Amino acid sequence: MAAVKFYVVWVGHQPGIYRTWADCQAQTKGFPQARFKSYESEAEARQALEKGWQKSLNFAGKGSAQTGSTGKAAIAANPPEVDYDSISVDVGCSGNPGIVEYKGVDTKTGEIIFYQGPISKGTNNLGEFLAIVHGLAYLQRQGSNKTIYTDSVTALSWIRKKEVSTNLVRDASTEEIWTLVDRALKWLKTNTYTNKIVKWDTRKWGEIKADFGRK
Repeated sequence: MAAVKFYVVWVGHQPGIYRTWADCQAQTKGFPQARFKSYESEAEARQALEKGWQKSLNFAGKGSAQTGSTGKAAIAANPPEVDYDSISVDVGCSGNPGIVEYKGVDTKTGEIIFYQGPISKGTNNLGEFLAIVHGLAYLQRQGSNKTIYTDSVTALSWIRKKEVSTNLVRDASTEEIWTLVDRALKWLKTNTYTNKIVKWDTRKWGEIKADFGRK
């Protein structure tokens, strides 16, 4: 069961605390310089709402909420350790296993850089793994040393090991995603890269910029 989150909207159509990402997005989408962030508990959220966005977001006069081509407002004024000159990846999975899609976006603007899907049947973790490798291959073609952000610990471990560990069977229904996974594994084993792959800190920074908004 997915963890319950509480979304604080300081600056938006109707400031307050919301229980779902969809409700939070409804208050911030298209709103100039919206300020919002997710919290793990209602107590944290209420405390943050009272403190105000300047203190809660460690605002230092830089950064503002932006709306990329995905139409999703980004978290404003993230802590300075976020490298905005990077790409962020995430997966959308309708069921697990189920239909999979993934994308990579510009961390600063939210602009979609690459998108793959729908893939007829796969898992969330396999989609996360494919998104990272797709990002690495894309950046290699660009001659770029940019960082890649992912919110998947499992996919990160698979990248390090250059192997996947999944219970998804290989049959006709999963042939499409297994073909992509085999190709990605081959790429990892025959290519080198210097790009950093960093775990996105959802607790501190809110949802990853490539998030599909299906919470």
